[in-house]
Amino acid sequence: MRTNQVHCKPALLAIAFMVLLFSSSDMYAQTTNQMNKEIEASIDRLLTQLSLEEKVAMCHAQSKFSTPGVPRLGIPEIWMSDGPHGVRGEINWDNWGYAGWTNDSITAFPALTSLAATFNPELSKAYGKSIGEEARYRKKDIILGPGVNIYRTPLNGRNFEYMGEDPYLASIMVVPYIQGLQQNGVAACVKHFVLNNQELWRNHINVEVSDRALYEIYLPAFKTAIQEGQAWSIMGAYNKYRGQFCSHNERLLTKILKDDWGFDGVVITDWGSAHDTKEAALYGLDMEMGTGTDGLTTTLKNAYDNYYLAYPFLELLKSGEIEEKYVDDKVRRILRLMFRTNMNPNRSFGRMNNQEHLDVARSVGAEGMVLLKNEDSFFPIPTDKKLTIAVIGENATRAMTVGGGSSELKAKNEISPLQGIRERFKNATIVHAMGYASGPPAYGRVIPSELDAEVLKKEAVIAASQADVVLFFGGLNKNHHQDCEGGDRQQFGLPFGQDELLNEILNVNDNVGVVLVSGNAVGMPWLSEVKAVMQAWYIGSEAGHAIADVLSGTVNPSGKLPFSFPKKLTDNAAHYYGEISYPGDSINQHYKDDILVGYRWHDTKKIKPLFAFGHGLSYTTYAISDVTTDKSEYTETESIKIAYTVSNTGNANGAEVVQVYVGKLKSKVDRAIKELKGFDKVKVKKGTKESGEISIDIADLKYYEESISNWRLEKGDYMIYVGNASDNIVKKLKISIY
Repeated sequence: MRTNQVHCKPALLAIAFMVLLFSSSDMYAQTTNQMNKEIEASIDRLLTQLSLEEKVAMCHAQSKFSTPGVPRLGIPEIWMSDGPHGVRGEINWDNWGYAGWTNDSITAFPALTSLAATFNPELSKAYGKSIGEEARYRKKDIILGPGVNIYRTPLNGRNFEYMGEDPYLASIMVVPYIQGLQQNGVAACVKHFVLNNQELWRNHINVEVSDRALYEIYLPAFKTAIQEGQAWSIMGAYNKYRGQFCSHNERLLTKILKDDWGFDGVVITDWGSAHDTKEAALYGLDMEMGTGTDGLTTTLKNAYDNYYLAYPFLELLKSGEIEEKYVDDKVRRILRLMFRTNMNPNRSFGRMNNQEHLDVARSVGAEGMVLLKNEDSFFPIPTDKKLTIAVIGENATRAMTVGGGSSELKAKNEISPLQGIRERFKNATIVHAMGYASGPPAYGRVIPSELDAEVLKKEAVIAASQADVVLFFGGLNKNHHQDCEGGDRQQFGLPFGQDELLNEILNVNDNVGVVLVSGNAVGMPWLSEVKAVMQAWYIGSEAGHAIADVLSGTVNPSGKLPFSFPKKLTDNAAHYYGEISYPGDSINQHYKDDILVGYRWHDTKKIKPLFAFGHGLSYTTYAISDVTTDKSEYTETESIKIAYTVSNTGNANGAEVVQVYVGKLKSKVDRAIKELKGFDKVKVKKGTKESGEISIDIADLKYYEESISNWRLEKGDYMIYVGNASDNIVKKLKISIY
């Protein structure tokens, strides 16, 4: 709802007071608590000056990506943008078309699967800071990201936007992202809260899940984002949980998020995820976006005034059916977010895409790449030899910043893998053949390629037969039914005839390395026949340079898989239990895999994955030794300190990720064999060694006890597992908790 009322008596004192307050040098000497008190006092004053109509107007959209301010009080509009890995191009006021700006090109950063694969929180901080600077320069107040939904099935079209299958890894990586972003005065909007783990039927599927799985697997990264990351906003999910839509869900938003976790920020709908005025008013939703797509047209249908939190909300407030305290709480949260963002005069001006941002994108892309297989040291490829290199595959040239739904980006420049290889391997003869074709990008539908698949295949086989080295760039792309919002994948294997093409190439040349560009695990029936496999993800503006860095050995790969690659789809826990577990019956879905997600399932059920969580090879070799705990017995208030030494026993500088898992021995409740509880990325020069220590709080070993609706520590014996992958444990240590 919007109002055009103009009041003769302006009330700018509260805003002016805050400007003086933030500008005063004395302010910086005050405690955060005092600062918060002053902000709350200012909000109290503003609430008394706002009309009921103005309050309601602040709770819903006025355009695709903005909410109205209150001009007579100097309260600004709030502007937001899609972009978990970059600031989206400017969208039209009332429709999804691009506005045609010429100054909204940005740095496309690697997708969050790549960031998670770095296992490097410091890079996550730089990533968030860089996106925040570009968002601030573009005058955005909220960035819709990061995403921390758990990777449950490799068919989820949106997995590439998230941080993997493990709640601990996602929790550790999301906090610095948020802190880096918000230091620019731009709010993170953590999404999608919660259980939005598939795109198929996402707008209505009702998820039934145990409390243990909810609290142990699906909530932790959100909780850490709120309590440690101090995220200023959060996005409700499309789906239902226990029969109630997540964007106005009494248990999720009111009890867990706001009451239990103490969230003081704004709950924003996903676009169009509100469904009921009374539930939206009462059950935790603060700001409604995207319900209608017609905007201000000649018809009232879907216009902003008819949103659930617009006129219908106002009418219930005026009738007394809903108490005014509910709209006051929403507006209080919105004003609080404003004092942190667009009403904070001390926030930076931001910076548009620049070399420093490109450097961050390149570093994340290179460090997140995962070397899955490297037979006969296929990688790195020498740059000083006069080789003929056949670069095969559409993914070597296809732009990957476009498509994918809301995460698509208008990159100022995108270096393709082929361009990066040609620039790096100047002594080589580089031949490219497309090999396969996927068709143009299109949201919500598939447009087949008009190119002749047989001709493309024949050209690729000929090129491969004449090459010394074949680099096959395969995987997925950002098309519908690939890695894309709005639909899930329809097959586990590679699409567009890539498996058949690879087999024909292998018939004429056995010196083949595969570079997979995707945000998901894929089937690999050809794995035993190829020499090497590199998981490269979607890595944005600097994709070609980052890939060339790793393929040439300029950068030693140190990425680790943030999710498991099953051998076949039914080896994945969600699929093992049949359609009711995934994708559901179109109405309901039961998470029958419960707490055994990802490596927890593979370990506990002894189902060997194709590649395990945490797996990632290097161009050098490491030895993890001298693993000890500070003692063998602990009380529940203590921390376990695990010491270790990492030796680089090979011929290249590199970095290894020491991973610490913990499992309860002879547990009285069903548990995974082990769970990740700590990791450390250690840089080690060749021929040297580095020592380190990881600390794990005993309290973090609790499980969620449904009978008491709380966490419980099971005392007794535990096993500490230390290694460099979930399936490569080099040391086990037994401890006791009493």
